[in-house]
Amino acid sequence: MARLRPARTMRYPNSQAWARYSLKKPRKNYIRALPHTSLLIFNMGVDNPGYDLKMTMNPQRDIQLRSNALEAARQVANKYLETTIPQGYFFKVLVYPHNVIREHKMATGAGADRISQGMSLAFGRPISIAARIREDQPIFMIKTSAKNRQVVNEAFRRASSKLSGTYKIRLTA
Repeated sequence: MARLRPARTMRYPNSQAWARYSLKKPRKNYIRALPHTSLLIFNMGVDNPGYDLKMTMNPQRDIQLRSNALEAARQVANKYLETTIPQGYFFKVLVYPHNVIREHKMATGAGADRISQGMSLAFGRPISIAARIREDQPIFMIKTSAKNRQVVNEAFRRASSKLSGTYKIRLTA
């Protein structure tokens, strides 16, 4: 399914969250068909208890990230870690995209105002799924040895280039 609107139109979580989807009570659902998530793998690398460095990537303000953006950032960071320090890291995605993004499609072009007199603030159809992330909530976590600190910084830099917003890298104990 093609992206209909650019991600900048839904970057900030300023609208009400719509995540009501139930398999047990399908008649109570607000959302009839849930869009699939692009993010399927959450743990990568080898979880070794001997790692002495743990770093996280945190946003500097509240943000909403779509699942395809999170998947792109995960892939680019994991590929870099895999080629530079194979079997020497553990990479974990800490957020899950659950918020359904809706769009009310409208006709565009010449004379569109006469053709589609749609409702303002209409509910819309589900088009994508996103994760709502608070300020300083960790998105990605990497465990490795202390000698690989620069490699982790570069992996986070590459991942942040795939995501909207600004991020800081935190060293956690």
